[in-house]
Amino acid sequence: MQSLMLGIDGGGTRCRGRLTDSEGRVLAEATGGPANVWSQFDAALQVIEAVMNTLYSQAGLPEDARDYTTLVAGLAGANVASVRHRLEGWQPRCQARHVFTDVEIACAGAHAGEPGAVFIIGTGSQGAAWDGSQFTLLGGWGFALSDAGSGAILGQRARRLALLAHEGIVPPSSLTQRIMATYQHSAEQMLLWSKQATPADWGEGVPDIFAAAREGDIHAVALVEECAADLAQMVQPLLARSHGKLALMGGLAEPITPWLPAAIATQLVVPKSDALSGAIRLAHQFNKQPV
Repeated sequence: MQSLMLGIDGGGTRCRGRLTDSEGRVLAEATGGPANVWSQFDAALQVIEAVMNTLYSQAGLPEDARDYTTLVAGLAGANVASVRHRLEGWQPRCQARHVFTDVEIACAGAHAGEPGAVFIIGTGSQGAAWDGSQFTLLGGWGFALSDAGSGAILGQRARRLALLAHEGIVPPSSLTQRIMATYQHSAEQMLLWSKQATPADWGEGVPDIFAAAREGDIHAVALVEECAADLAQMVQPLLARSHGKLALMGGLAEPITPWLPAAIATQLVVPKSDALSGAIRLAHQFNKQPV
């Protein structure tokens, strides 16, 4: 059987997979739930394995096809040394397995393997620069300590602001009232929810924040402007390391761009392809096959 390339993009919101043949033809694509190996290691691996099973099933391949597969997995949370150590014990059936962070495969895809940088802003956030020989990572230390400019942080700030408005500390707005309505206008209900909330939960409602900002909601505008300022701070060192080649990726990339300072916005480049394409590209390189 010919060699197969399998790319996995495991993030805090969803896990995507793509299976191709040695010529780059896509045989199957699949999507699963959250797959952050830092926050939910065992659950993330279960999701990844399920996506892989779906790919082989959709492609109609026999079980031994895994033995001819080069797997490249880009996983949110894989930048943490202790997590990488745990991942060494993850041995899915395949010919070769290579683990990166999700931002590294995104960088490989965005610049088609050429030097450049990316900043992913989705549920979490992280940046990476590729100089042609190695990656430099920036951020990506989780919701509690990092994730500047991310959906989770934006959602948390929005809920904090909604609670302030609910208690009469700041004036309410349509946005803050809608947020509190989600919790039956009860601070206690919001508190109980927050005790179990995941980063993905905190990121729910972000599209409404951007929509409200476009409509001029005073609190939504302030929240989005703060998010844009955080993002600008994070990408400055990436721009310095990538000679101005920076691509924004992730669910917040498009809505946040109009809010960025002109000095940042004018230096952005359009990603050439997505993170899964980057994973497949790396798999080809490891397999010494032409892309």
